[in-house]
Amino acid sequence: MFKDEYLLDFINVEEIGERDSADVDERVVENAIIHNVKNFIMTFGKDFAFVGDQYHLEAFNEEFFSDLLFFNRELNCLVVVELKRGDFKPSYLGQLSAYLRIVDDKIKKPHENRTIGIVLCKSMNKQFAEYVIQDYDKPMGVTTYKSLSEMPEEMQKVLPDLDDIKKIM
Repeated sequence: MFKDEYLLDFINVEEIGERDSADVDERVVENAIIHNVKNFIMTFGKDFAFVGDQYHLEAFNEEFFSDLLFFNRELNCLVVVELKRGDFKPSYLGQLSAYLRIVDDKIKKPHENRTIGIVLCKSMNKQFAEYVIQDYDKPMGVTTYKSLSEMPEEMQKVLPDLDDIKKIM
């Protein structure tokens, strides 16, 4: 249903990488996505609607904030996106699973389908991610993102220039 990798070229990843490493975290990527929410939704596909960022979740007096929350009209369900700046870690699935449980119990409407979760990280060992996700019964996945400059040169040559795309649109 979802892609294995997303091209987030509207985010200046190179500029992010130049900052002091103490300043660089998932919030920087999140802010860039929020600033370009239309572009981000278009990378996911059709029928997505933005619900919120740093969406407040609470259960048993414990507070959490999911990075991004969307609704998919075609699937009739909420979609939680957790952003991770570095490599995939299995602990991200535990965090996402907790968020999905809270969203399904506290936010989802009775007529909506179960919430889907996505961990969007900079890199991952796909085989390892698929291996550890097997024991989770909630609908979730792990994917990566790249900027255009990180793509192989032969692919860059095939893709149209960003300025040309903007002119066409």
